[in-house]
Amino acid sequence: MAYNTLSFDQRLADNIIHYSLDTLYDANYVFDFLRHLADVAGIELMLTDRHGEKEVVVGDFSHFEIDVVNRPGLKIRVQGRTIAHLYIKEETIDPARAEAIGKLINNTVDILQYIGEQAYGYRESSIYIDELEQTFKSDDARRRNQEKEDPLTGVYNSTYFEQRVSVLDRSEVAPVAVAEFNINDWKVHNDRYGDEGSDRLIKVIAGIIRDASSPDYIIGRTDGDIFVVLMPMPDDGEPERFIADVKKRCISFSDPELVPSVAAGLSYKRNVEESITDKISDAEYLCLEDKLRIKSSDEYKERIRSI
Repeated sequence: MAYNTLSFDQRLADNIIHYSLDTLYDANYVFDFLRHLADVAGIELMLTDRHGEKEVVVGDFSHFEIDVVNRPGLKIRVQGRTIAHLYIKEETIDPARAEAIGKLINNTVDILQYIGEQAYGYRESSIYIDELEQTFKSDDARRRNQEKEDPLTGVYNSTYFEQRVSVLDRSEVAPVAVAEFNINDWKVHNDRYGDEGSDRLIKVIAGIIRDASSPDYIIGRTDGDIFVVLMPMPDDGEPERFIADVKKRCISFSDPELVPSVAAGLSYKRNVEESITDKISDAEYLCLEDKLRIKSSDEYKERIRSI
């Protein structure tokens, strides 16, 4: 399960399995501390990891059989999970100081457990915060994209597209080619295949337009079956080639149900005094003329009979 679907408390409970003695503690500090403890208390001790591997040995434990299951020694636990085992050779404890040494050893275990808890909590909270920040950034980026994109096609929605038109006009870029595409017989597909089929037709044509476009083109779905493409400072003949390519891709698209076809109109904003919005209206008029030509052609009539 992803971290960001867990509460922090659940994360702490689950993630301790990924930690060990060497990832929770500063080994040099802990090992020096235990050696000083052994020296001051006059005892021999050994620290192992949770599996019984020796980490610190003060004294002679060469004949000591480590059995962390049946003879676990003093367990050092973090989040309820054993991280290490501390063994004290009892015969080295001075009977006259046994009570004081016992308290000292127990306090040592408590201190090690406290340090482990603090280190674990700090590391997990740091990672958790980083992940939350990344999640928030991703969510914010997704939200921003949703504010810009038409959810069906992934091109700009009409509201954001209008903003881009305004910005482009204010930037005084010229020339700007304006191409409008209108899907032919979208309603026929809707009547034949319902919303699912007609939506798929819209997505297919949006994909064709995107694939034929250059990275600097601005593509918007301005109405249900209408797309407008802005081409800032195009090369000579580039917009015409682009429209021809879109139409060619539509005709060559093979599908047992869909017959992709678009009418297109092209206009130009040739100087900074002109308005892109006015040129969109010009492209719309030319697009409607193209639609009438296409739908009256025998070739298209034959294609549309197939659905």
